[in-house]
Amino acid sequence: MAQRQDEITWNWLGKTLRLGVDRLGTGPTLLMLPALSSISTRHEMRPLQERLAEAFTTVSLDWPGFGDRPRPTVAWEPDAYRAFLAHVLAELVPHPHATIAAGHAAGYLLAEAAASPGAAGRLCLIAPTWRGPLPTMTGRHHPAFARIARAGDRPVLGALLYRLNVNRPVIGMMLRGHVYADPAWMTRERMIEKLAVVEAPGARHASIRFVTGLLDPFPSREGFLEAAERVSDPLLVIYGANTPRKSKAEIEALAKLPNVSSIVLSNGKLSVHEEYPDEMAAAVGAFLSPDARPEEAGPPRSDVAR
Repeated sequence: MAQRQDEITWNWLGKTLRLGVDRLGTGPTLLMLPALSSISTRHEMRPLQERLAEAFTTVSLDWPGFGDRPRPTVAWEPDAYRAFLAHVLAELVPHPHATIAAGHAAGYLLAEAAASPGAAGRLCLIAPTWRGPLPTMTGRHHPAFARIARAGDRPVLGALLYRLNVNRPVIGMMLRGHVYADPAWMTRERMIEKLAVVEAPGARHASIRFVTGLLDPFPSREGFLEAAERVSDPLLVIYGANTPRKSKAEIEALAKLPNVSSIVLSNGKLSVHEEYPDEMAAAVGAFLSPDARPEEAGPPRSDVAR
């Protein structure tokens, strides 16, 4: 199956960004949004994209400030991501059959779907998060986090700060602890790919802001849940049984809402879609079927064996 690699340009605060786009398959259109994290690119969606492309036209793309391309120096903020997603759904992938979003991307998708019913189609949220790593660890947004982000923009100090927190040992610990369930999955080749993402020119500006919580789509769990309650489109949440405890608590609060269907895969952490694409594709297949009703995604809060 041939993949079409493309590029889009988008402007923010006078800066022009070139962002990668991958298209694969034929059929009803699916927009696929990777997580916002220091190691995330559209390529994390590729394993799932290949499986869904047997029945759908799939479009995956990078977020501004992330991805595998050089990135300009920008003080990234949530308004940029809200504006970008609105632009994508209006101009690049208008009225998709469904939108699949992972991690923080799911939070931005919830906000957009609540504000513009029908614009994103059916919603499939993979391990959805609304709070960055440091606020999750500390339990709050501390004023010092914004100062850390500003320091990260400075040419010498920022580069040093970034390297102290995003290097091979730290990344390895993060991947084993929070991202992937099977340590053997992170092969040498995959680690090289992840390191290339964090070493791309300009990578630190969005990365540090994500880690410090400055890119959080909501200020609190209440805002996260309130946005979900206002979504009128079919909404499915999928996450792995091994999801880190604090993130899992937020996801489970979302899954309890009456308008949300949820599926718990028997394995997987925050990047469950990348590590277990067969199980993920099976779990979302019925939900994405053009003739499916929301309840056909699977029984709420169910287990799917690996």
